Amino acid sequence: MTILRPALAATLAVGLLGPPLVARAQPAGKVWRIGQLVTTSGSGNTDVLRQRLGELGYIEGQNLKIEHRSAEGRPERLPALAAELVGVNVDLIVTSGTQAALAAKQATSVIPIVMASSGDAVGTGLVQSLGRPGGNVTGTTGISPELSGKRLQLVKEAFPRLSRIAVLWNPGNPLDLLERKETESAARPLSLALQWLEARTADDIERAFATATREHAEILIVFPDPLFVLARRQIVDRAAKYRLPSMWVFRQDAEAGGLMSYGPNVTEQVRRAALYVDKILKGARPGDLPIEQPTRFELVINMKTAKALRLTMPSSLLLRADRVID
Repeated sequence: MTILRPALAATLAVGLLGPPLVARAQPAGKVWRIGQLVTTSGSGNTDVLRQRLGELGYIEGQNLKIEHRSAEGRPERLPALAAELVGVNVDLIVTSGTQAALAAKQATSVIPIVMASSGDAVGTGLVQSLGRPGGNVTGTTGISPELSGKRLQLVKEAFPRLSRIAVLWNPGNPLDLLERKETESAARPLSLALQWLEARTADDIERAFATATREHAEILIVFPDPLFVLARRQIVDRAAKYRLPSMWVFRQDAEAGGLMSYGPNVTEQVRRAALYVDKILKGARPGDLPIEQPTRFELVINMKTAKALRLTMPSSLLLRADRVID
């Protein structure tokens, strides 16, 4: 379960649960048109959003129409897709991922934008501040670069003699650039050498594994990027082939065969984002709604993968894990 910071929770109690910031009666017979902009399909976020909106009284086919647009793993398509949503006059745009949110913001300064999980919203220029975003963007953020240091600590705890880490990243992703800075800062006090493996395409991923093996990497850290979501199976299979343990961000990655993951529960963030949608459709200004951050993150350990790699995981980690896959 996501736990809100006390001060933020108090603010949200007013902003999300209290009276609308701008009162407005919903027109009788109104069909709300919601745009959903994602970099990759298949995450299940559309179903989660549809279900939660239904619980809030927005039923697709009755008073709701969802205009879904996916870049299918090609972020360069996002600006055109965002412009397309603006062109069909959606009432609001829900985005998944930092790049989708940036594309939506570039496409419109008028239509409200709700982030259903993004990276560092302030650091990437999406909003002025988390407490008072201003403009037309609000929602949930959870993929924070600060978590990069925590992931390094976890892999160091798992493998105390660890010294060389390969990092799979996409330099074309603004969030990955922030993640790299934080990872470099966190690696120094842990005496960890980092090997940066750039990947913008599936072919780059193949070359990255060859490089990691040649340079004797001991573990692989996979940054959050739409390409790596699409190529999850490829990465997991190559990691198994080269006997390279991997640390990921989302629980779905560990469930697919990664050794470990540490990050927010994205499903819960999408459900929380639906509350923002509800509030804005009832008249609230997005710039007045504080952006929500999780303060609890999930640690998932895949013991099937550990056993296949003949690794022993310390009991200190297993006891703290939110889920252990046997």
